[in-house]
Amino acid sequence: MSSPASLRWTCATLDELSPRALYEALVLRSQVFVVEQNCVFLDPDGDDPREGAWHLLGHGPAGELQVYARLLAPGCRGPHQPNPRITRVVSSPAHRGTGLGPVLMQRAIAECESRWPGFCIDINAQAHLLRFYEGQGFVVTSEPYDEDGISHIDMRRQPR
Repeated sequence: MSSPASLRWTCATLDELSPRALYEALVLRSQVFVVEQNCVFLDPDGDDPREGAWHLLGHGPAGELQVYARLLAPGCRGPHQPNPRITRVVSSPAHRGTGLGPVLMQRAIAECESRWPGFCIDINAQAHLLRFYEGQGFVVTSEPYDEDGISHIDMRRQPR
């Protein structure tokens, strides 16, 4: 098992990703969000190719994709999205419990703060991960709601 320090990070737009990196990201997202969580939905939701969408990938020393998150610039989804958003946060099932989740979030937050300084960062989190995201500095901004059969909550992190 690799350590969080041994991850090789890539943060790129869809057009900058290699076909293999895109394939790996879509497989991991589908493996977890569609199959493991038993949600029938179209994971490639139209946000991936948008201008202002960034894909953050963490590969282990053997080249395997271990963690992934998508970052959306302010306004990427239109004027109703004034803050950057971190979406599609996922860890490979084979690498869970190794401390990579917090490392991924710290890297995603740092990327957002670097690209869009002074902005709050928004997420829509699965409700059962409330404590995890609170540990990353996010606070609840909505009542729980159903998204694809899973309870979610909106959360926000204030800028530093």
